[in-house]
Amino acid sequence: MVQPTPAAAPGQTPGASDAAQGMDIKARTQTQLVIRRFVRHRGAIAGMVMFAFVVALAVTSIGAGPIPGWWDKNPVNTADLVNGGRPTLGLWPGFLGGGGIHLGEHPFGQDNIGRDYFAVVMRGTQISLVIALIVGLVATAVGTVIGAVAGYFRGPAEATLMRVTDLMITIPTLLFAAMVAVMWGNQNIVTLGLVLGLVTWTQTARLVRGEVLALREKEFVEAARSVGTSSARIIFKHLLPNVVGIIVVSVTLAISSAILLESALSFLGLGVQAPDTSLGKIINEYRTAMMTRPWLFYWPGVFIIATALSINFIGDGLRDAFDPRQNRVRA
Repeated sequence: MVQPTPAAAPGQTPGASDAAQGMDIKARTQTQLVIRRFVRHRGAIAGMVMFAFVVALAVTSIGAGPIPGWWDKNPVNTADLVNGGRPTLGLWPGFLGGGGIHLGEHPFGQDNIGRDYFAVVMRGTQISLVIALIVGLVATAVGTVIGAVAGYFRGPAEATLMRVTDLMITIPTLLFAAMVAVMWGNQNIVTLGLVLGLVTWTQTARLVRGEVLALREKEFVEAARSVGTSSARIIFKHLLPNVVGIIVVSVTLAISSAILLESALSFLGLGVQAPDTSLGKIINEYRTAMMTRPWLFYWPGVFIIATALSINFIGDGLRDAFDPRQNRVRA
């Protein structure tokens, strides 16, 4: 049965397209579509808000470098224990039977030697975030270059690079990172971040290689070869911009994994060394207080979970936003 053609609106020509009718049709670039998909991902937005809160709290509370913070205590000075060092943070409003919402003198309590635990945890969060950022950037850069070279050149170059990658994958990451950290990573946090980044690039390399293998036979690559474009320019100017989605997602996932890896190493005493501290190192120092003074254990754990979880949510949102099969976005 033939369906009747809908009647045209006044002033429109029957059967004409929207563009021919003069309707306001906005063309969107790929970047605009990615942004729209990302902001519509509720988990990603929640993760971004949570991550921004953690970063802002860690940086502004005790300050960073020469920039002072709004908290009047630091992670070094000690004082007499107040009320056994218990947290003074109150989160229950008065109408719910609590004492009201307030920070108190020591919101996270005090440690065994009287340091303000809020300041200690904020300092550990700063160090953990710096290390995770370095690891994420180094691992993504190394993995991107290795994956792109292996996928583009094929042959002996691909075989050699991918066998090295497979070898790195077969070695447990924590064990290998611990060995490298013992040998080279105990000087400062920058060195630790660099050496951890050099052992966590394998996943990025495999992902980028797969995308480059699919792109290297495309017409624009053949056209670039036909005019004598160098291989390096083809890789960095033509291929890598087309895999930017995978690279961006890899950065977020690498940062999230780095936070957990650094925490595990510091918990084992192989990560950040004194006088610096980190969330994992704090947990390691007070792991025996789990039964007697549990707040010394769970506050750094809360910030580890919140940071890693928020970055994972952001990574999920970026992955969905860059996926070309996402076609739910309309005008």
